[in-house]
Amino acid sequence: MTAPPPLVDARHLTRTFDNGAVTALGGVSFAVAEGDFVSIMGPSGCGKSSLLNLIGALDTPTSGEICFAGQDLRDVRDLSRFRAQSIGFVFQSFHLLPTLTALENVQVPMLETTLGRAARRARAVDLLQAVGLGHRMHHLPTKLSGGERQRVAIARSLANGPKLLLADEPTGNLDSASSQVVLELLAGIHRDRGMTIITVTHDAIVAGAADRIIRMLDGHIVADSAHAPAGGE
Repeated sequence: MTAPPPLVDARHLTRTFDNGAVTALGGVSFAVAEGDFVSIMGPSGCGKSSLLNLIGALDTPTSGEICFAGQDLRDVRDLSRFRAQSIGFVFQSFHLLPTLTALENVQVPMLETTLGRAARRARAVDLLQAVGLGHRMHHLPTKLSGGERQRVAIARSLANGPKLLLADEPTGNLDSASSQVVLELLAGIHRDRGMTIITVTHDAIVAGAADRIIRMLDGHIVADSAHAPAGGE
């Protein structure tokens, strides 16, 4: 039986800016299998966020290619639709809409689907309960703590049942207690849903939640190794 292609297959990716004067990525290659939990770790300016933007089809490489489940992203006609259907995003600054409640924020990605209003609401309720916020679903973001806002953002990222969850410094704006809750939540999503997760971080504690750590420096991968998560066997 032929093995399935990697969920993410990056080949010789480069990304330059300012007409080539600035090199963010200098020929990066790696693959992520479906169901993996990978952390891309490195200091600020190492290229990790640029790489995440390419994986998430938020940007295009200067050269090289990236395939998602065997499909070259250059062949995807509607990248916006692809992102909405296949990828969930969690950002450091949450990106919640301030005039919408937690319940409404989680429903936003579903507005591009064929789900009816009742089905969207029911799914959003289920997701908020899954992240421990069933009792806070009618609150606006300003009435939620930073940790609660990030949990809403995680629930929103799962709204369309994506194959891949991308998290960019998911605990960067949180205190240590809230950070631990978010990391345990991501680990639980990986374990219970079999979700493929890629995080980018400069924090060794955040990276330590993953099964594999890719270390970057100056636009290049300098190490790529399996890792036993804290509390793992």
